[in-house]
Amino acid sequence: MKTLILTGGNIERDFALNFMKEYDADCVLAVDRGLKFCMEEEIVPDCIIGDFDSLPGEILTYYKEHTEIPIRAFNPVKDATDTCIALEEAMERGSSEITLLGATGTRLDHVIGSVQILLRAWERGIPAFIVDSHNRLSIPAGNSLEIRREEQFGKYVSFFPMRGTVEGLTLTGFKYPLDNYTLKDWEGLGVSNEIADECARASWSAGILLMIQSRD
Repeated sequence: MKTLILTGGNIERDFALNFMKEYDADCVLAVDRGLKFCMEEEIVPDCIIGDFDSLPGEILTYYKEHTEIPIRAFNPVKDATDTCIALEEAMERGSSEITLLGATGTRLDHVIGSVQILLRAWERGIPAFIVDSHNRLSIPAGNSLEIRREEQFGKYVSFFPMRGTVEGLTLTGFKYPLDNYTLKDWEGLGVSNEIADECARASWSAGILLMIQSRD
């Protein structure tokens, strides 16, 4: 089951609508201000989640009074972000893949928090992605991946270590290859690589790798 989480950051209307049409999610979770986007675009979510501190009150009132969509409301004083709670909801529902729209924007603290919670899905072996019109972020499962140039998102591919270092990183088919390299969390060596061949591959022996595909 593919689950789409519409959360409260920046949702670019045209990109989001086109993405949603292609993605064809089985389940849609509306999180806090993401519910405003749902109302504006007549999207019917399967569940509404949040503390709703950034959502106009009349919108939540409308959904309470005129729909039977389940609403999970939380106190703003809590130990997890709304997006984190929504990710847990998606996993509890048995999602085989999770994509987040609205997880990026002007609040860098929320962006970093959203990137970190991808680890929750990674620990359970569930592919999870953060997507906007310029970026596609993921933490690949296993210890290898391949990207076909004709299918890549954008021009650039960057790699970052999560929780320390990534050991034995080998990149082939990239403009800047690596061979059995230890990528540390304080260096920028993995930034802005490009695919040079029809298919590029990455493998590593240990560690957790964050991949960001991006375009200007």
